[in-house]
Amino acid sequence: MDTDSGDTPPPNAGKTAASWARARARLRQEVGDVEYRNWLRQMTLSGVDGETVLVNLPTRFLRDWVRDHYGDRLRLACQAEMPGIRQVALRVQAAGAKAAVEEEVGEPAQLAENVTTAPLVIEAAPAPAAAATDSLLRNDWLVPLDQRFTFDTFVVGKPNEFAHACARRVAEGVAQSGFNPLFLYGGVGLGKTHLMHSIAWALREQTSGLTVAYMSAEKFMYRFIAALRSHNTMEFKTQLRSVHVLMVDDLQFLIGKDNTQEEFFHTFNALIDAGKQIIISADKAPNDLSGIEDRLRTRLSGGIVADLHATTYELRLSILQAKANHAGVEVPARVQELLARKIASNVRDLEGALNRLVAHAKLFGRPITLDTVPEVLSDILRAHDKRLSIDDIQRKVAEHYNIRLTEMASARRSRAVARPRQVAMYLAKQLTSRSLPEIGRRFGNRDHTTVLHAVNKITELMGEDPSFAEDVTLLRKMLEM
Repeated sequence: MDTDSGDTPPPNAGKTAASWARARARLRQEVGDVEYRNWLRQMTLSGVDGETVLVNLPTRFLRDWVRDHYGDRLRLACQAEMPGIRQVALRVQAAGAKAAVEEEVGEPAQLAENVTTAPLVIEAAPAPAAAATDSLLRNDWLVPLDQRFTFDTFVVGKPNEFAHACARRVAEGVAQSGFNPLFLYGGVGLGKTHLMHSIAWALREQTSGLTVAYMSAEKFMYRFIAALRSHNTMEFKTQLRSVHVLMVDDLQFLIGKDNTQEEFFHTFNALIDAGKQIIISADKAPNDLSGIEDRLRTRLSGGIVADLHATTYELRLSILQAKANHAGVEVPARVQELLARKIASNVRDLEGALNRLVAHAKLFGRPITLDTVPEVLSDILRAHDKRLSIDDIQRKVAEHYNIRLTEMASARRSRAVARPRQVAMYLAKQLTSRSLPEIGRRFGNRDHTTVLHAVNKITELMGEDPSFAEDVTLLRKMLEM
């Protein structure tokens, strides 16, 4: 890490570096690997000056791009990991350069002496009307809301229209009859977090004095553990149960955390009984969350459960059209159509591909054409040519053998369930790049040795039984089409 103090590291340098590493990891998880590698990987920490994090980037173009597209996210990530930080200063600092050009991300601050141009300031979000009430909660408990994630920027299509309608209904007023709790679920990059943020913004704007607590399940667990260690659980319970709306993202993180689930269950009941609104998101429906206690699973299913399906071509094209309108360069309709057809996994990858094309056009002054797409996006298009997920394999195998999808992760060992499960594990190993431990986790947190046994067993059976081998081969072809 570069510092301004010569060879002597500043006080708490190790702690600052660790906090910066966590902030980067948080940002990477939020934007996805593709976008992170393209735009954020070259950020380096120069140091911390009072309430400002100093970040270096190698070129003016990259600095401007990070400021325009990731400025708020970067500031919020740093604030989440570094208490007391109010802003991030982006500086152009090429190797061996003596001067740096700063761009402010956050609130205005005194400029360093080596700034050569006036800073462009991105203000922090203005405090909502409920700020006084929010002070009941410790600020570091809450996940900052993203200003880009509102209902106005959410593109609605058949795969997400029910979830969107439910979110809109809840945003009209807390604890609506039949809509408490609201449980949103779906795969990565399908819009769960966008809808959660949209609800929070709408509730805060419409209702003065409303306390909206939005946090990840991971943050809930860490704060509960901290309260246990400090013998301060009563304050934890009192503060959290004082809110009007509790929003918890990525509930699947609580799988296997029995003590935290116990506390969450009691918090859940206390808020519901008091007529407070609860909104939850997860990657699976409540009944499919293996490792969640039955009583909690039942309560989660007691309101409205809304899923966000995989995107259709029409929805992906609509999203691209909305993004392209604000890109600053022309994105031809044929290019949008190509991206919508080729990148079908999730919206984050789709937006990352569009961002790269736009950046390439601005950087080199070239128009975006069908010919430039394979040149600029070769790695992304190659990765999406025949990408299969373990979920795809489990769904197809369960359908083929006429068993419930939840049986793939269940503890049942009857032959009618165990054999299809082994087939799915075998195909996951053959058709994806996932490791044995990763595959095991997707099948009910099974050990990697269980997956290895399944692979060997199916290989052995295919060699002994031509009919079984033909069946597995047919499944493989269906998945590869």
